[in-house]
Amino acid sequence: MPVDAAPAAMSSGLDKAGMDTGVRPQDSLFFAMNGTWLKNTPIPADKSDYGTFTQLDDLSNERVKAIIEGLAAKPQPMGTVGAKVGDFYTSYMDTAAIDAAGLRPLWPYLAQIDAVRTRKDLVTLMGAWVPFVDLPMGLGVGPDARDPTVYSAGAAQGGLGLGDRDYYLKKDERFAKARKAYVDYIRTLLAAQGSKNATIQAAAVMNLETRLARVQWTKEANRDPVKTYNPMTTAQLAAKAPDVDWKAWLAAGELSDPPFVSVAQPSYFWALDKLIKSEPLDVWKAYLRVHLIDAVSLELPANVRDARFQFHGVAMTGVKTDRARWERAVGTLNDSMGEAIGQVYVSEYFPPAYKARMVELVDNLMKAYAQSIDGLTWMSPATKVEAHAKLAKYGIKIGYPDHWRDYTALDVKAGDALGNTVRAATFEYHRQVVRNTKPVDRTEWGMTPQTVNAYYDGTKNEIVFPAAILQPPFFDMKADDATNYGAIGAVIGHEISHGFDDEGSQYDGDGKLRNWWTPEDRKAFEAITGKLDAQYSAYEPLPGVHVKGKLTMGENIADLSGLQIAYKAWKISLNGKPAPVIDGLTGEQRFYYGFSQAWREKLRDEAMLHQVTSDPHSPPQFRADGASINSDGFHEAFDTKPGDKMWKAPADRIRLW
Repeated sequence: MPVDAAPAAMSSGLDKAGMDTGVRPQDSLFFAMNGTWLKNTPIPADKSDYGTFTQLDDLSNERVKAIIEGLAAKPQPMGTVGAKVGDFYTSYMDTAAIDAAGLRPLWPYLAQIDAVRTRKDLVTLMGAWVPFVDLPMGLGVGPDARDPTVYSAGAAQGGLGLGDRDYYLKKDERFAKARKAYVDYIRTLLAAQGSKNATIQAAAVMNLETRLARVQWTKEANRDPVKTYNPMTTAQLAAKAPDVDWKAWLAAGELSDPPFVSVAQPSYFWALDKLIKSEPLDVWKAYLRVHLIDAVSLELPANVRDARFQFHGVAMTGVKTDRARWERAVGTLNDSMGEAIGQVYVSEYFPPAYKARMVELVDNLMKAYAQSIDGLTWMSPATKVEAHAKLAKYGIKIGYPDHWRDYTALDVKAGDALGNTVRAATFEYHRQVVRNTKPVDRTEWGMTPQTVNAYYDGTKNEIVFPAAILQPPFFDMKADDATNYGAIGAVIGHEISHGFDDEGSQYDGDGKLRNWWTPEDRKAFEAITGKLDAQYSAYEPLPGVHVKGKLTMGENIADLSGLQIAYKAWKISLNGKPAPVIDGLTGEQRFYYGFSQAWREKLRDEAMLHQVTSDPHSPPQFRADGASINSDGFHEAFDTKPGDKMWKAPADRIRLW
């Protein structure tokens, strides 16, 4: 069938200059689309990775900076949101005043550590600091997994300065190098606040964290929503872990006498109970000093900020220079008062036409998903009814919330950078915990409009697309549909698919953790996902370092299914008409190139190690090629044949949704 050429004004939305004509898409779609860009684009010195997401993050940050500086430059009535944003930013940016103050802003907190005399004092302080310090016992409130109409309290493991247990326990020299850097960092922080035995104390803190790491659950284990839902009363907690004063800890964390607390990792907490009893109080106090200073290191003098950068930046992610101070300020303000800024952001950068177009795209993806469920050969009619019922109940949020957060009660003080950061974190924590046992607010957003991301929330059964991701190369109003469906369409499909991945599929249409599968269908599902595990576990982004197929399972399912459903939706949108040729590429080819372009990114080795160790997303090359190799449309678009590196026999292609 002849294919019409597109109108001259139509853009493919593809970066043709970034493509590598020396690489065939039949051998690697990722390098064919992005190879020249990857070769010619250095990672900026202040970044651990660089690509589509970081470029859009940079754009969003520049826009937010302009909004904040505009507010800071104008006189604002005292107590208004504008005044708070301006005072917060100005205080954070005044590094001369921060340096001159030294550690004085920290003294009241260090005094609280000095006052710890008993194990009860220890856990009480841990409870009080939950809002702003990463500690072994995390506490929070969110929708209850078994009754998602109400909020409930939950406790989870935490408190590892290296982030993941693998960094403490693996023998690989790359992990050993990170451990040495962390001990150096601990020693520097302890010495900075006056410790006379910083070297000895640093070794003791590292030993304590290693013992914590040994009893923590793996990230793979934490992906099981059934095993991580364990509601217990304070009496039951006390019986299991008698050396933790649970009532004191909960009261300090603003949760006196909750009906129950869901303990995410029971065996960890029972082991932690023994460590709280057996480890000397002085070691625990040194640990608290380290984690306190690390938590507020960006609001402390240059020597502390530099030490933080040498560890978190250089050692852990390989960056060469620290980020600009204003970028740090923007990040902190986005965390602290993000919706206040987001309100201005959407009025300036998110035209109503974008939302209308996204509504249309999402609707088409949902229709394609429903058709795909009907066509599944591995699922029984009974489970299909449940799957359709869940899909029909999806909530969809695009751009920005209908109701904005109220910051009236947030106390911001001019000239108090550290205090503002702590109070903002405490304000947000308080906002959440006071809702325990109350009805869930379904209008709430988990991301700000200026965030370049999207998400699926299992307990609300909703997909959310902030304004900032709805721009090129993900979403381009001037580009043809093929590229848009390959990029933002696959992102939409990705988020829908999270409701049907290995975790999300355990929640029903009301967001309730409930098994709606027949045993046979679950077994068939796991047989297919087992193949996906094997495929991704074979990928080796660094010598001797493989992708964790089980850790990345949910994201890999979402990438694969999202791509395949987006392709189906695009085909439906054509209404049987052929897509035009643009830039010498068929619509089918542009679709897959658009998908690959969305994952354009390069990482430093340290950042790659960190991602593979602890991130549930596969590295970008394997996201692009790993999903495409299983897609019939890709093989048809590029006429792959046996011998091509991207060839996969039709019978071996993995199809889930």
